[in-house]
Amino acid sequence: MVRPVAFSENEQTAKSNHFQQSMVLSPKVIQEKALAEFNSFVVQLTNVGVKVLVIKDTMNPQTPDSIFPNNWISFHEGGIVAVYPMEAPNRRKERREDVIAFVESQTGVEIKDVVDYTSAEEDEVYLEGTGSVILDRVHKIAYCAESSRSDEELFIEFCEDFDYDPVLFKANQDINGKRKPIYHTNVMLCIGSDFAVVCLDAIDDKKEKKNVVQHLKKSGKEIIAITEIQMHSFAGNMLELQGESGAVLVMSKQANESLTAAQLFKLEKRATILAVDLKTIETLGGGSARCMLAEVF
Repeated sequence: MVRPVAFSENEQTAKSNHFQQSMVLSPKVIQEKALAEFNSFVVQLTNVGVKVLVIKDTMNPQTPDSIFPNNWISFHEGGIVAVYPMEAPNRRKERREDVIAFVESQTGVEIKDVVDYTSAEEDEVYLEGTGSVILDRVHKIAYCAESSRSDEELFIEFCEDFDYDPVLFKANQDINGKRKPIYHTNVMLCIGSDFAVVCLDAIDDKKEKKNVVQHLKKSGKEIIAITEIQMHSFAGNMLELQGESGAVLVMSKQANESLTAAQLFKLEKRATILAVDLKTIETLGGGSARCMLAEVF
């Protein structure tokens, strides 16, 4: 996780991220609120036995979205790291070699290889980490909703490099009466150990929707479908982590409050739910709990 020093709304990402909204607050107050939410999140994760590695952001260069590190880096078994190309120029500045070295020193795991896809930015091609790509690491299936930030060919290249079966589809949302691409797959799909939280309503093409459902069921996932309204409350932006006493399902307070009793019952059978207040980060950043976590394998 990356502790923010100058969190703010990112104008460069607003065009494709329809979850972003403005707040009439001073930059100082915004940073204070975001930092408080971040620090509380770290404490709550630690309290349920999740080991958290915290990196402090830097004032220079300015990186308003650095709080969402999962978009530029992912960690894989065998000491393999992937580094990704990002659409917004100011988000590319988030990539830091010292972060990789820090994770290596804190975990004792030797980083044996870094697979670097960032040269794709020269061709205006992007794949924003585990925002774009949802990994079923056990069954080696990767899901990706195509968008300006999630390129089909680069997704296929990633799957070939890491030996994943690709499942590609288009996911849309209603914006002022028009269907527009969802910027990241991880706001509409969460893969858990034996479940999947997914906004099937976002997949307009019936064949693509059927393909996603078939892959989820074939890999033994119980599908917990959420509505588009729940998705806009970040109910799809969850991540299952391992705590000292078992599985912990992390989500925001807003996401938790949007779920029905039946949906929560299915999730609570599988994991301890940790719901954290991320109102400022969600509103201005257009991302939620899962986006703030770059999980280390």
